Amino acid sequence: MTWYDFPRYYDIAFQSETRREADFIEAACRKYCPFRVRTLFEPACGTGRLVAELAGRGYRMTGLDLSEPSLAYLRRRLARRKVRAQLVRADMADFRLPHPVDAAYNTFDSFRHLLREDAARQHLECVAASLRSGGIYVLGFHLLPPDAAEACIERWTERRGRTQVTVTLRVLATDRRRRIETLRVSLLVRQGKQETRLCDEFPLRMYTAGQFRRLLARVPALELCDVYDFWYEIDNPLRLGNELSDTVFILRKR
Repeated sequence: MTWYDFPRYYDIAFQSETRREADFIEAACRKYCPFRVRTLFEPACGTGRLVAELAGRGYRMTGLDLSEPSLAYLRRRLARRKVRAQLVRADMADFRLPHPVDAAYNTFDSFRHLLREDAARQHLECVAASLRSGGIYVLGFHLLPPDAAEACIERWTERRGRTQVTVTLRVLATDRRRRIETLRVSLLVRQGKQETRLCDEFPLRMYTAGQFRRLLARVPALELCDVYDFWYEIDNPLRLGNELSDTVFILRKR
């Protein structure tokens, strides 16, 4: 089992980012799309915290994911909030939407689950095919600066009601030749006096700024407009270089 099989805990872990990310997605659509954005699409939507948030703001939403537990959780969430979204169970590197959307987004590292260069390229091509001309893709993931320390630990705690979730992310191994990093995710869940511990390990693909530029060059349907970091300051675009790690790309369909 993976931590994606426990969608409520996963959802709690990232809940504090939801409003900031949704605000940035809206701001990016206003800034970079030459039309009013009404339809949004999230590949690898997971538990759908952003799908539900943006549906509540009046957008027509489509969410796609391979995890049935996550999609089932999202269906219940949408029903509770009395909002709608079209949900699709499919691979993020092999899908086709019935109608083009105005904009798409994927804000937190799901892109790096695509371990092969061809799969990453196919994902970008599928997203491009799903966008109307002039539509944007807000894509966020961690770049690897050339001088980055290979050992990395990150820990945080979130709470919802009586449930407290502490997440520890630890990089176990880094293979720069194969461009694969192995990540361990540990969850400590406290509900009153009850404790649950979960642990999951999985590989992620690594990118430097130059490697992502070369990948993007293989997808001529998309152009790079601007780059931001995870502070989501829409009035402060950054230069794409080796100093960036937490990176948000604004890609636009030509």
